[in-house]
Amino acid sequence: MTDAGPVRPKGAGDAVRALTRAGGVVGALGLGTLVYSNRVELNRFTLRQVRITVPHLPAELRVLHISDIHYVRGQHRKLRWLQQLAELQPDLVINTGDNLSDARAVPEVLEALGPLLRFPGCFVPGSNDYYAPRFKNPLMYLKGPSTLHPSAESLPTEELFGGFEAAGWANLSNAHSATRLNGLKVEFSGVDDPHLDLDEFSGWPSTDAQPEPPADLKIGVAHAPVVRVLETFADSGADAVFAGHTHGGQVCLPAFDGSGGRALVTNCDLPAKYAKGLHTRRRADGGSTGVHVSAGIGTSAKAPVRLFCPPEASLVTISPTSE
Repeated sequence: MTDAGPVRPKGAGDAVRALTRAGGVVGALGLGTLVYSNRVELNRFTLRQVRITVPHLPAELRVLHISDIHYVRGQHRKLRWLQQLAELQPDLVINTGDNLSDARAVPEVLEALGPLLRFPGCFVPGSNDYYAPRFKNPLMYLKGPSTLHPSAESLPTEELFGGFEAAGWANLSNAHSATRLNGLKVEFSGVDDPHLDLDEFSGWPSTDAQPEPPADLKIGVAHAPVVRVLETFADSGADAVFAGHTHGGQVCLPAFDGSGGRALVTNCDLPAKYAKGLHTRRRADGGSTGVHVSAGIGTSAKAPVRLFCPPEASLVTISPTSE
């Protein structure tokens, strides 16, 4: 009598082969998704058009909102697309920070933004204007906002911001300013990066000691849309607030309602449903403040993927109400 070995139940071999095939399909789908999110969607640059209405505004203001460029040397497709945005001829450019992902990229960033630097503009810092990105476990974002690594590499902030300021863009890092654009008196108030707890609200030009004519429009600017900052801007009378930082969730679940992907995280305390686009906050005086959060143009060099959340800039038209 010979030992034929263990007896395998009938059909067990088919089941093993089926599971192997299924595993192969799942693996192929995962690899395909990774390739798509890195090679395709990461470069599917998009222009979003948004409208904010403000009561009694005498004229429209067209604002180009750019954020989270996270530039790495050699990103020539991104460079060309940024340069082409100047064809929109905005009245104002607002840059809400995180321009760098490479310490030696400043010359290319200034080249990419060169055509836009010819327009009136303002900017605030993000953490990746101060410190180079480090790899983080993506699952940690589900537990809460990221924190600064104690040995993070410093970036050439002064060189970058010096280029912006030399072109005439206003640095709104814990500062305020006023100017006239398209016949409107526009006041700005900005803060340094709330994600690093560097924000200090400085008020508005019209609240300074010197008497000023009233502003037609008040705009708040921050990198991270932390709720306390949004509430401070709104309750102080901001008509509109611009922020970035969230990357729109960056890796999102699919949505089939035309809104794009559904964000899971914002990397701050802002609810995920507000991770990108426009939402409204009620003010203490009974009015409303339009808050525009950009999904951003790039990603950290340590996490170069986007899924159901293409890179974007936004042309935001601030206009009078139709009433």
